[in-house]
Amino acid sequence: MSAAADVQAGTEVPRVLIVDDHAGVRATMRMRFSAEGWSVEEAADGDAAIVRLADGEAPGFDVVLSDLRLPGADGLAVLEAALAASPDTAVFVMTAYASIDVAVDAVRAGARHLLQKPFDFDELIARIEAEREPPPLGAEAAAAQGAPLTFVARSSSMRSAVDLARRVAPGRSTVLVTGETGTGKELVAGLIHDASDRRHGPFVKVNCAALPETLLESELFGHERGAFTGAERRRIGRFEQANGGTLFLDEIGDMTPATQAKLLRVLQDQEFFRLGGTRPLRTDARIVAATNQDLERAQREARFRQDLYFRLDVIGIQLEPLRERPEDVEGLLEAFADQLSREIGREPLRFSAEALRALRTHPWPGNVRELRNVVERAVLMARGPSIQVADLALERSATRTLEDVGNDLAAPGVSLSAMERRLVLAALEQVGWVQKEAAELLEVSPRKLNYMIRRMGITHETWRRNR
Repeated sequence: MSAAADVQAGTEVPRVLIVDDHAGVRATMRMRFSAEGWSVEEAADGDAAIVRLADGEAPGFDVVLSDLRLPGADGLAVLEAALAASPDTAVFVMTAYASIDVAVDAVRAGARHLLQKPFDFDELIARIEAEREPPPLGAEAAAAQGAPLTFVARSSSMRSAVDLARRVAPGRSTVLVTGETGTGKELVAGLIHDASDRRHGPFVKVNCAALPETLLESELFGHERGAFTGAERRRIGRFEQANGGTLFLDEIGDMTPATQAKLLRVLQDQEFFRLGGTRPLRTDARIVAATNQDLERAQREARFRQDLYFRLDVIGIQLEPLRERPEDVEGLLEAFADQLSREIGREPLRFSAEALRALRTHPWPGNVRELRNVVERAVLMARGPSIQVADLALERSATRTLEDVGNDLAAPGVSLSAMERRLVLAALEQVGWVQKEAAELLEVSPRKLNYMIRRMGITHETWRRNR
């Protein structure tokens, strides 16, 4: 949102401090920022800027724009003072004598960008607006702010996925996360970002299936003013916004072949062009992609480029559907029930034995997302201290027989391990959780059934007394 729009909306006018020893530069910048609706202050040397920044009685600044070479204190000292006064201030350092060493020192000290003089003011404004837009949260930061993010990894497959994500996080290799809708692919991407050296940088997310091709290209790469009808000003794309951080490309399998070709070039060269632009731009964004599609099949059907697939799948992380990792179900139920109870000011709710039995045998076609929705409804509907079967909104009956489970064999995507677990649970329920009788019903030895129960992590409140 521009400063002018801020003024029209009645919000606080953004403030900028311009630090430069050339009066003409300050006058030009004041005029341009004022035209954008900004409140502008100036300082002709580093010492004056530091004194102003240290004045706790005066208003602070959203942006500090400082030359690097100044009379008195230099631009790095101004940068340090600005961040000491307010760590959220976006500091842009200007110089006509840029070098790699200078750039590294400035960025390490906390500068958002090093601007090479002369620079384009429209591009500067676009960069500032991109900085002022809060970056999407990574998993750790979002969880701290109460976002509905829950990671439970009791199953061996999920523990392996989480371990792999943490091991590859420190590098910059591209990661491809695959799995059905609702299995937690975005959470894994956030985990990779939060466990990496880039965790203090932005975590930028793009849903490639949510935008048509032309809008997706503009979203990813940005555009120049006049690049197409309605492009009234330059736009900074997500690759630029994610510089120094992580760019999460969700639903990558829905990207069109033309956009795939442009993405491939970025992955190969770390360079791209804004729409309508002629100057190549570089990015240091780490790419994490995700899809619920079978990309190998998409390659055979010429819907997905093989060379792009190989570029993305440097590190592959597969997330199993929830029906394949039933050990995680109870942990997720408890975590979501605690979180959602707190959000509405209730004491933490627990599930009755009957409700847990119903939830354990549910196939969860919508995976973790469906489970959370079921728990949310149950927490809102529950009248007592525990969640009952009547509070649940499951598509299937909570009471299941072996015949019911057998009918599931016709359902697509049901694995042997999930079927085996459902059969064991249904047999136990049918005989009142007496293991010996369930073994007879399943025509296996009690020892074999006991081994299966321990392997599947199945528990019941009566078993400790019965042993």
